[in-house]
Amino acid sequence: MSAPSPSGAPPLLADFGEFGGRYVAETLMPAVEELAREWPKAWADPDFQDSYRTILRDYVGRPTALTEAPRLAKSVGAAQLLLKREDLCHTGAHKINNCIGQVLLAKRLGKTRIIAETGAGQHGVATATACAYFGLPCVVYMGAEDVARQALNVVRMRLLGTEVRPVHSGSATLKDAINGALRDWVANVRDTHYVIGSVMGPDPYPLMVRELQRVIGEEAREQALSKFGALPDAVVACVGGGSNAMGIFTAFVGDPSVELIGVEATGEGIASGRHAATMAEGALGVYHGMRSLVLQSVDGQLQEAHSISAGLDYPGIGPEHAHLRATGRARYLGVGDTEALEAMELLARTEGIIPALETSHALAALPRIAGELRAKLGRDPVIMVNLSGRGDKDMHTVMKVRDQGAEAMVGEGMLP
Repeated sequence: MSAPSPSGAPPLLADFGEFGGRYVAETLMPAVEELAREWPKAWADPDFQDSYRTILRDYVGRPTALTEAPRLAKSVGAAQLLLKREDLCHTGAHKINNCIGQVLLAKRLGKTRIIAETGAGQHGVATATACAYFGLPCVVYMGAEDVARQALNVVRMRLLGTEVRPVHSGSATLKDAINGALRDWVANVRDTHYVIGSVMGPDPYPLMVRELQRVIGEEAREQALSKFGALPDAVVACVGGGSNAMGIFTAFVGDPSVELIGVEATGEGIASGRHAATMAEGALGVYHGMRSLVLQSVDGQLQEAHSISAGLDYPGIGPEHAHLRATGRARYLGVGDTEALEAMELLARTEGIIPALETSHALAALPRIAGELRAKLGRDPVIMVNLSGRGDKDMHTVMKVRDQGAEAMVGEGMLP
């Protein structure tokens, strides 16, 4: 964690090697530097920690379960499969851990208005929920494409008292929502805090969001040791911006026997150009306030990302993930739209759990991961997966792509 800087000096940057940094408009630099000064103080304050942990326990529902999935394990070739159940959090995903912490920090800083961006809608719902809990007004920016495919989450946000502002520019997805939120922040920086939803953006956001999501990994590590007496051979999570993955990875980074594996979206295939495979195809660039890997053309123009999952539909990745790959501590695989849908169905039918399409990308990579680990270890592996969210929000997408019968019933007025 970056420490407070000496009086009068710029706050220190987190150490992610060649990645990270602060690349923001001059108007925003005082707000970002204030965050960099005040965040370490808040995180070290026992009263802040007590408030945060109490809300996570009594409101969010932590600790979440670590669930064995024996039938799925057999299907993918693992000796044991452990699911860290972030889908059981209040609002249905890991996003609430970060939002509670950031809005609590915003109140400490005297901010009176909250803004956020969202793709899949889960971060928007979590921010709206935190703002309702703390009694602060909230505006969420959302790409118009995502507003259409995540209509249920839009209704949830509005019900919670949040204003949802559709963004029609660009591809009308997550990156455009972030641009909209940044423009708002520039115009209203004095009283507004921007709750970034992932381990991305200008320093200290990647560090701060990781620490607020660290509870996932801390719980999972303790649960694995207490329930099974050993750590898993691998920890697997889907990666868009990367907060759920960093939340669980960070507790195992110091354990060299545990492989860390992120799974990104290859969409309709890398050769098609319609993908979000930043680790496979990205190049170093400055984007959304950070220096990291970005999908871009040879002349540096941003390329549009695509994934069937709105939460992975982002052309960049958090700088700490880029650093973990560069140092060899983590590796990253790709999974396409069709494979993710099939994995969602497999978990539902084997274990009675319907995961989010984002999470389904991590699940789809399990046969490959189990096979590679078996060859390396000489035995069937024990694998832990961060089940980052539940799939309720994705049912309209599933109906359109997989369940033609349900789509027909909608058309006939038999289903909403």
